[in-house]
Amino acid sequence: MTTKKKAQSREPAKVAKPKGRGVAGMVGLVVLLCVALGVGALVLSRRNAGHEGSRYVARPRGEITFNQHIAPILHEHCAACHRPGEAGPFNLITYADAKKRATQIAEVTQKRLMPPWLPEDGHEKFLEERHLSAAQLGMIQQWASEGAVEGAGNPPAHPQWTEGWQLGAPDVAVTLPEAFPLPADGSDVYRNFVIPVPTTEKRYVRAVEFRTGSKAVHHVFIRFDRTQECRRLDAEDPGPGFAGMDIPPFVEDAGGHFTSWQPGALPYEAPKGLAWALPAGADLVVLIHMQPLGKAESVQASIGLYFTDVPPTNAPLKINLRAYGIDIAAGATDYTVEETTTIPVPIDLLAIKPHAHNLGKRLEGYALLPDGTRKTLLLIPQWDFNWQNAYRFATPVALPAGTRLGMRYSYDNSTNNARNPQQPPARVTYGLFTTNEMGELAYQMLTRTAGDYAKLQEALGAYKIDDSIRMHQARLRLNPTNAESISELGKFLFLQGKKAEAEPLLRRAIGLRPDVADTHYSLGTLMLDQGRVAESEQEFITALRLNPEHFKSRNNAGIACLRQNKLDEAERHFQEVLRLQPRDTVAKGNLEIIARARRDALRGK
Repeated sequence: MTTKKKAQSREPAKVAKPKGRGVAGMVGLVVLLCVALGVGALVLSRRNAGHEGSRYVARPRGEITFNQHIAPILHEHCAACHRPGEAGPFNLITYADAKKRATQIAEVTQKRLMPPWLPEDGHEKFLEERHLSAAQLGMIQQWASEGAVEGAGNPPAHPQWTEGWQLGAPDVAVTLPEAFPLPADGSDVYRNFVIPVPTTEKRYVRAVEFRTGSKAVHHVFIRFDRTQECRRLDAEDPGPGFAGMDIPPFVEDAGGHFTSWQPGALPYEAPKGLAWALPAGADLVVLIHMQPLGKAESVQASIGLYFTDVPPTNAPLKINLRAYGIDIAAGATDYTVEETTTIPVPIDLLAIKPHAHNLGKRLEGYALLPDGTRKTLLLIPQWDFNWQNAYRFATPVALPAGTRLGMRYSYDNSTNNARNPQQPPARVTYGLFTTNEMGELAYQMLTRTAGDYAKLQEALGAYKIDDSIRMHQARLRLNPTNAESISELGKFLFLQGKKAEAEPLLRRAIGLRPDVADTHYSLGTLMLDQGRVAESEQEFITALRLNPEHFKSRNNAGIACLRQNKLDEAERHFQEVLRLQPRDTVAKGNLEIIARARRDALRGK
């Protein structure tokens, strides 16, 4: 699997355009004027046309009423959020609700700000599209321009919405054990919370729903931990959960599934036959990124898990393209990054999930076919951080072996961008905080044969190692003394077989932070791989002195002793591994090797 990347920036704009007077604003003004003057044909752009044609023929004046025409639109497309207890800032259920906001409703629907649906029409079709048709858009414009008439008769009864959980009552609902006290001010907070899941057997998860309970939540990731190591990290940290931007390496994810939440995201439902397995006795590890919003609040998210008794018939794979070289000058209006990677086997794309922060402008995902054809898979002409989602293709997109999957994103770091959090604009680089910028595009896919699955899984594994190297190199460009990234870079270079490059990095990380058990473990593992057994044992012993429950160091210390024929010491290490990890089959196998060696010694072999 090969990758290519590039980044470019145009010169910063010398003069900022007045806000609200762009093309979209002028189109909105023209539309409103056409309706008010009674012009018969109202033409909408392709972006605003929906799937039912691009023309709306205005009705006779006064014919469009709330009760007959507008209420059904608002009930179907708006009131699920704009009702008591939900995310919308006001209600849109009754005539009184809509009358006082008629002009605003007309404006935000015409500009496609509401209902929130970011992808442009005319490319691949997605499930659960939140479109208003050209007819619906036109009726709203005409109704608002003519004074927002209520009309005769009673409005239709509003739907019976599901209260609370959108997918209904979950099979298991878990909540953070303690609320996290987020201060009113300060930098972004990354916190990992450990939640024991009350399951005594392996369960298959068909859907996940998040309820964050706070607008301060930037995103949520869930993983699971069979080792109980995260419980130890939680116990060592004085506050609820434990700090950290990155998922610990011993924590597992749900494979090719989207088990995360960002603002605007819908609950994740796995495609039919593609549920994922949650091991018995595993802990959920919930990473929450929070940003202070000017007032102190308590964050205590909940997660609903929906199970099925039907085992999966297949397993999706996922690749996440990321742009790490982002460096946007203040005032730049069209800074662009691009990433691609080649898929070595035929695939069927199931879904696509973009991510950027507030400077994101135009986001595109595409496929370059081996014959040179360029296929647009997703195009968001105006990104909005507040409405992120995973988009599932209505029909899986079949792509041949050798296809290059790509992303091309542009960013606006000028005063033209009303969402720019820094005024006046300042230089912005890649990073995980909200004051930084990101560019990610995840592709979810299926292979067609078991052999192709194995081949693609191997290629994706190599890609993830290369991706991790690029990430830590980017972090070190911003902070050359970041000991964690130096250590991680050394570890991933070792996994690539670049041992001569890896060892100096690991030693440098130890020089900066000698108290980190994981770095001593990585250096010891490198030495063990090179046959430097006695040296490796000392590194594992150092790691265990720093963290007596670091079971991977305990296991490798046992292997080092076993290779030196120190059977008693090796046995103690492996027994300690089983105390920490009772299901560890590797330690059990090594204890059997020791028992066999002792039997052979007694027999004189």
